[in-house]
Amino acid sequence: MSKQIITVSREFGSGGRTVGKRVAELLDVPYYDKELVKQVAVETGFDEKFVEQQGEDASPWKNLFSYAFAGMGRHQPMQGLSADDFLWVIQCKVILDLAEKGPCVIVGRCADYILRDREDCLKVFVHANVPFRAERIVRLYGESEQEPEKRLETKDKRRRAYYKHYTGRDWGSYTNYDLALNTSVVGIERAAQFIVDVAKNPFAGTPTDHP
Repeated sequence: MSKQIITVSREFGSGGRTVGKRVAELLDVPYYDKELVKQVAVETGFDEKFVEQQGEDASPWKNLFSYAFAGMGRHQPMQGLSADDFLWVIQCKVILDLAEKGPCVIVGRCADYILRDREDCLKVFVHANVPFRAERIVRLYGESEQEPEKRLETKDKRRRAYYKHYTGRDWGSYTNYDLALNTSVVGIERAAQFIVDVAKNPFAGTPTDHP
């Protein structure tokens, strides 16, 4: 059975978002990243910027932002949940609904965990070495007061904390994914091509088929 749903988790700066977009182009299927953020924002009534920043990122300012945006035109009652937990519940619902619509690529948002019970889901983790990622974030996002290596460390630390809090799993652990690809070794395009090949033709044998 081919893998119809592809989730892409990624280290900051590894090019995971670009890989995911390229996979969607090659497969000619919907790509959910910013679009997912917009849909979650509509369903929660939260500001899009809040959803984008807090939807997979545990930051020191999380509670402050939660209180600031919690009451902004939300469409559904939060039923006693914190803004963070309410966002998580709606995010899960949106991702499950998107997967039900048909083949697609979903980047981030703990989609690998949320869709863990779907047999037609290929779960990918994209990573790269620090020099590759540091050069990439400076080229794409520009300089900042922080050294690029520190920016990488901070961003990944927040993603790791968020993932652990809501899934109970270790972010980046190979046991959570079907594929882990190092873009500083294989490159963006080859990573995308490999994902497409596996999605179209996943190994369906038994452990005894090959020595």
